[in-house]
Amino acid sequence: GAPTITIFLKPPGVIPPGGSTTICCICQRSYGSFVLYKGSRRLHTLEQSGSRAEFSISNATYEDRGSYNCHYLEGGTVLARSDELEVFVEELRLPRPNLSVLPGHEVTAGAEVTFRCTTTQPSTGCYLYLEGQIRAQLLSRERGDYNLSLVQKGDSGRYSCQCYTIRASREWSAVSNALDLVVR
Repeated sequence: GAPTITIFLKPPGVIPPGGSTTICCICQRSYGSFVLYKGSRRLHTLEQSGSRAEFSISNATYEDRGSYNCHYLEGGTVLARSDELEVFVEELRLPRPNLSVLPGHEVTAGAEVTFRCTTTQPSTGCYLYLEGQIRAQLLSRERGDYNLSLVQKGDSGRYSCQCYTIRASREWSAVSNALDLVVR
């Protein structure tokens, strides 16, 4: 079948002006080339190593905001397109939230795990990220809990969260500390 491409930001989240991030694209095939588009505009053929290609945004400006996607080509033919990745560049005005995981970092498959994103800011929503991709949206007053029941090996990895105010003008926090979940 046709290959699929995953696109994500590393590190994840909203980028402050002057900040940096990397757009990563991964495809199951590795002998073609990756091209990055912003909207319908072709930006770059990406540097790649194996099945992974990366594009760095450094010293971000509001011009870098927008919708990005990757195309995977072999012999000039587009075989796959990724989903759209929205990149946000905003001032990070809210305090950094704290992410904790209960019962702990190492659990056995089938266990129930709770991720807790704690913020001092009232009326915020938070995103929980896994390896740079949005895993869940947490809407809360003071505390955003996300329960993963029956965790599997695929839930292992590096989690972080980021919060925003639920108002007309969305204000963002920095990204929380990162936690590694190991599912045995």
